[in-house]
Amino acid sequence: MFDAIKKRFRDMGTIKALCQGAERHANLAGQKEPGAEHFVLAALDLPDGSARGVFERLRADPDGYRAAIAQQYEDALRNVGIAVPQGAAGFGAAAAPATSATIYSGQPSAQALMKRLAGQEKNGAPLLGAHVILAVADSQYGVAARALQAMGLAPAQLAQAAQAQLEVSRNA
Repeated sequence: MFDAIKKRFRDMGTIKALCQGAERHANLAGQKEPGAEHFVLAALDLPDGSARGVFERLRADPDGYRAAIAQQYEDALRNVGIAVPQGAAGFGAAAAPATSATIYSGQPSAQALMKRLAGQEKNGAPLLGAHVILAVADSQYGVAARALQAMGLAPAQLAQAAQAQLEVSRNA
């Protein structure tokens, strides 16, 4: 029972780090509320290193994810007829940090991601960055999914690599 309580507190700390990191990444991108893509960036920042491990298993540069996100915003603007200089869309124009006394809120993609995270079977293992990647791999739409696809990472590959990384983490 004590182990379950310790795990719950550890997971709450991870969720707090993910939410704060996602919010920071969203604010740096000029957005008030984080989306799933910001949670992926926050997962890549976690000290457990498992999210980075998923990318590395697939021989993909985890640091290239930010550029893939920016490209999705640029492509979306270009598709509606707005010419955007390379690298100028969405990622880089800092916004003031959100200062709200209300309950934490995120974009619908972030809310869906958190629901998928809550529904994952963790078999007593702690919440890790690889769980976030596994949850995003289940997404079909949105900036997070399109950015991963732009990097050449198929959802099935991501899920398989995330499961393998989680297995390694369990046995470590």
